[in-house]
Amino acid sequence: MTATAASASAFHVTVQPSGRSFDNLPTEPVLTAAVRQGIGLPYGCKDGACGSCKCKLLSGEVTLGAHQDKALSAEEQAHGIILTCCALPLSDLVLESKQVTMAGAPPIRKMPSRLASLVRKSSDVMVLRLQLPANDSFIYLAGQYIEFILRDGARRSYSMANAPHSGSELELHIRHMPGGKFTDHVFGDMKEKEILRIEGPYGSFYLREESTKPVILLASGTGFAPIKALLEHMQHLGSTRPITLYWGGRRPGDLYMNDWIQQQLECTSTLRYIPVVSNATQEDQWSGRTGFVHRAVLDDFPDLGGHQVYACGAPVVIDAARRDFCTLAHLPEDELFADSFTSEADKAQV
Repeated sequence: MTATAASASAFHVTVQPSGRSFDNLPTEPVLTAAVRQGIGLPYGCKDGACGSCKCKLLSGEVTLGAHQDKALSAEEQAHGIILTCCALPLSDLVLESKQVTMAGAPPIRKMPSRLASLVRKSSDVMVLRLQLPANDSFIYLAGQYIEFILRDGARRSYSMANAPHSGSELELHIRHMPGGKFTDHVFGDMKEKEILRIEGPYGSFYLREESTKPVILLASGTGFAPIKALLEHMQHLGSTRPITLYWGGRRPGDLYMNDWIQQQLECTSTLRYIPVVSNATQEDQWSGRTGFVHRAVLDDFPDLGGHQVYACGAPVVIDAARRDFCTLAHLPEDELFADSFTSEADKAQV
């Protein structure tokens, strides 16, 4: 099909209130078309499992592909909410998505990388550093992620844990999922200098630099990776915005870079840190905060109306934060930016 023919058969999609627009072939999901043309619609898993790409359909018709009820309920559908990752257009569309703020997204590229190092940070977390080609550039925003392309074509997604200014290597935090095709290899026979194929950057989880509001950073488990990148980026910018970091784990050992955070506290006067453990045992001798990490935020900030929140981690944590922060603590929905770490098991439920 020629470019002219493709354009003629495509539908026109406009996103309000930004007014940005793009062409959408009938055979491609709305999100795919948007990302292909550099339109920064919000998204996470791209598989109908996390709900990050929700937006309102103001006019036009779509057909929705497979997705999880927790990502999009029947009630939300009845009120015109769609998931752009699995919505195919049936006509021209007008969408409402207040988080479309970024023009000129970093280009998505496919390239080889070499494993520079792998360091075990806890019993089930490995930190990988990838060396990119010397004469090539990889542009990304702190908070975004890459996909590993495995030999059989399968893909696995991981967020960059370092800010772009920190050098030519990418830092990734990988939790072992026993039986996992990729993580069994990482924790088994993976060796330094191994060549890995990657593609990216992906994702709409990044710092909204135009805001001056105080920031809540909320992480659970390895959801700390993109939160770490955001924090490094704010430090690099010389941001004076107050930052409160909450990091939750089941046991103290799950807070696998606690020492790194302590170092940041010494050099970042605007940073506060609250570690939260949900299942400490007597042998842990834990004397800090306990319970669910998002509840700790609510205890400290019963009114989040004047804040921005960046939350990353397990879907159950992100879903609870989205629900409770917006309904109980008056956080505007468009001031919550989230990245739900959906596993292959989560996606399989679609």
